[in-house]
Amino acid sequence: MASPVCFLTMRMLFLFLLSLFHLRAASSSPSMQPLCHDDESHALLQLKESLVINESASSDPSAYPKSGSQLESLLLAGTNFSGQIPESIGNLKSLTELDVAESNFSGVIPSSLGNLTKLNYLHLSYNSFSGKIPPSLVNLLQLTDLSLSSNNFSSGTLDWIGNLTKLSFLDMTRTNSYGNIPSCLGNLTQLTVLRLHGNKLTGQIPSWIGNHTQFISLFLGVNEMHGPIPESIYRLQNLEELDLAYNFFSGTVELNLLLKFRNLVSLQLSFNNMSLLYSHNATFPQPKLVLLTLSGCHLGEFPSFLRDQNHLEFLELVDNELVGHIPKWFMNMSTITLQDLSLADNLLTGFQQSFDVLPWNNLRSLDLSRNKLKRSLPIPPPAIYEYEVSNNELNGEIPDVICNLASLSLLDLSINNLSGKLPQCLGNKSSTASVLNLRSNSFSGDIPETFTSGCSLRVVDFSQNKLEGKIPKSLANCTKLEILNLEQNNINDVFPSWLGVLPHLRVMILRSNGLHGVIGNPKTNIEFPRLQIVDLSNNSFKG
Repeated sequence: MASPVCFLTMRMLFLFLLSLFHLRAASSSPSMQPLCHDDESHALLQLKESLVINESASSDPSAYPKSGSQLESLLLAGTNFSGQIPESIGNLKSLTELDVAESNFSGVIPSSLGNLTKLNYLHLSYNSFSGKIPPSLVNLLQLTDLSLSSNNFSSGTLDWIGNLTKLSFLDMTRTNSYGNIPSCLGNLTQLTVLRLHGNKLTGQIPSWIGNHTQFISLFLGVNEMHGPIPESIYRLQNLEELDLAYNFFSGTVELNLLLKFRNLVSLQLSFNNMSLLYSHNATFPQPKLVLLTLSGCHLGEFPSFLRDQNHLEFLELVDNELVGHIPKWFMNMSTITLQDLSLADNLLTGFQQSFDVLPWNNLRSLDLSRNKLKRSLPIPPPAIYEYEVSNNELNGEIPDVICNLASLSLLDLSINNLSGKLPQCLGNKSSTASVLNLRSNSFSGDIPETFTSGCSLRVVDFSQNKLEGKIPKSLANCTKLEILNLEQNNINDVFPSWLGVLPHLRVMILRSNGLHGVIGNPKTNIEFPRLQIVDLSNNSFKG
């Protein structure tokens, strides 16, 4: 007997092809743009007709497709359609699930969706829908899951949602919503997930929020909300995710009370106008945080509750007046799990314990920029993808071990006191790196002539150093290069006309070097096809 998975797969394929047929037929009028070409739809219909289903192979009636007028699920998420959803979608009145998330649809949402009164699951997120959210959606009284996030809607309020009282999941992230959070949302007594991140919401957090003790996810970050955090929020003992970051909230937040939420895995409070109250003598069990952002919270020191955090993957403590050395206990925190760490914009001078390589084994992104770090360059672990340590007081040379960072994409060592020659392997990193920024140091010697074929660099900034010799012709391998800045060095060369072959080069700054000779006319009309900014001043060109 064939496996249930096989039948389920066949059924979903059939429904998928059938849905294409309906949408294709519905869009055949002159005013509608077809969702696929004639030859494509013909091929898909042939494939649909070729499917043979042995109904005796399974006793489960759900294993077989239903006729088009009884279509219940239309799941097209992650496909690559284009154009609009036709108004005739409203004829599929048996639909209970409609998911076209991440499918490249555009235009207005058809008002006929309001006819699908049996829908309990509607996800239209991550498309390019525009215009107003149709008021007819207020008719979808059976909805339990609604996501309209990340589209290009016109500004609107959230008042209409208050009638959808069966909602348990509501995601209106980046939907251009404005105004206060309406009191009618308090009627959604079954709501467990409320995501309003990235809008233009104003006003205060309503006190009724605390009545929804079943909440597991509350996202209000990146809005224009203000006022104090209501004490009622501490009643949300089941919260797993809380995001209040990037608003104008004021007053104090009792961090200890939030850390009593046993299920809390994600807490974002960064960049508000509030202060954190925290007791270092807390004895209650800590939640196992995975994501924590406390940037701009005026901490003054590393919060001691982090000692017990061994599951963190993302930690952001930017702009907190952290002073002196990074403590030893902090270096032993989440050494296996931590992937993203940002300690930028503080007053850190170094590490309490020295390491050959920083101890977070799986770290992918590290930002130590704009501190007062001294001594030699800290070496990140081999898994690092983005490493930023600009605006510090680091000295010495770039160690050759930097060449072992096989996944490095962004390296920013700018505005330090680093010196010596550039490692020859630095050019070899160009096969993985997209940004190399060594600006404002004291590097000397020649630029390595090792930029490989397949170079993926987009930005090269070696400006304001003491580099000599010629501009390496292997840079012509960097066909994705957009910005090249070599200003204020001691480069002794003629005008690099051979850079004209780079199809994406927009900015070329070579000022204040020893460039000389004649800048000739281009040999073809396609040299420097995208160049927008060029600065050759303070050189020795003639003619």
